[in-house]
Amino acid sequence: MAARILDGRALAAELRESLIRDAAALRERGVAPRLLVVMVGEDDSSTAYVRGMRALGGRVGIDVEAEVLVPDSDDARVRAALERAAADATVHGIILQQPLPAHLSIRTIASAMPETKDVDGTSPINQGRLAFATGARFVPATPAAVMLLLERSRAWPLRGKNVTVVGRSNVVGLPVSLLLMAQDATVTVTHKSTVDIAARAREADVLVVAAGAPNLVDASWIRPGAVVIDVGTTVVDGKLLGDVNFESAAEVAGEITPVPGGVGPVTNVALMRNVLRAATP
Repeated sequence: MAARILDGRALAAELRESLIRDAAALRERGVAPRLLVVMVGEDDSSTAYVRGMRALGGRVGIDVEAEVLVPDSDDARVRAALERAAADATVHGIILQQPLPAHLSIRTIASAMPETKDVDGTSPINQGRLAFATGARFVPATPAAVMLLLERSRAWPLRGKNVTVVGRSNVVGLPVSLLLMAQDATVTVTHKSTVDIAARAREADVLVVAAGAPNLVDASWIRPGAVVIDVGTTVVDGKLLGDVNFESAAEVAGEITPVPGGVGPVTNVALMRNVLRAATP
């Protein structure tokens, strides 16, 4: 294996220390930071995510709770859950677990997310500010984690670098491409309708893969020495897999994030940092 590992667990441990201090300071002032995760139904990936967030919250001093709605909930029911949380003064941060079931419309639901508690940047207001580079109140946690890892890579600073993003979702692909452009990278966003995605990927100094397709990318997609950030997390037969075939890619890449242990741990810390920001009077 030639690639240097970009260790998300080590970075998360480094960042957790400041979370512990900040949460303790809030509690001394009588503020108990609280995060609510709103979920529509449960699957293995979502359950594992919430379990990890609860464990991290317990370590740093943030209360984490989940409200699980029935799988056939309609848009109005999800909006109502967000509106209840918005009105609850004991809830400081809210996230809506995505992707949502196919019958739901995130465009209809997202406007019910209160801007001041929108710790994962779901609301149209926060997304609009991110798009216009005018200072979103909360940067979405997974894209923030990608940037934190890139700051520790040999590709940083990104000015003038060619970056290919595989995936254009509102959750990762779109916001991370905006953050990359804000660093003056030259960004190519690819998706399922792109002709010859692999060829676009091979042009990249930095490859960010967020397609939700296990083992989609192998060594043949990667420019020798490139930095590879794998955002994918899919549970297959009880095992968490990324979008990148790690063993193959690591023979070619210069630096790479593993799954698990890469983007995920840093995402959780980035989210908790937003919760503390939301809880600060």
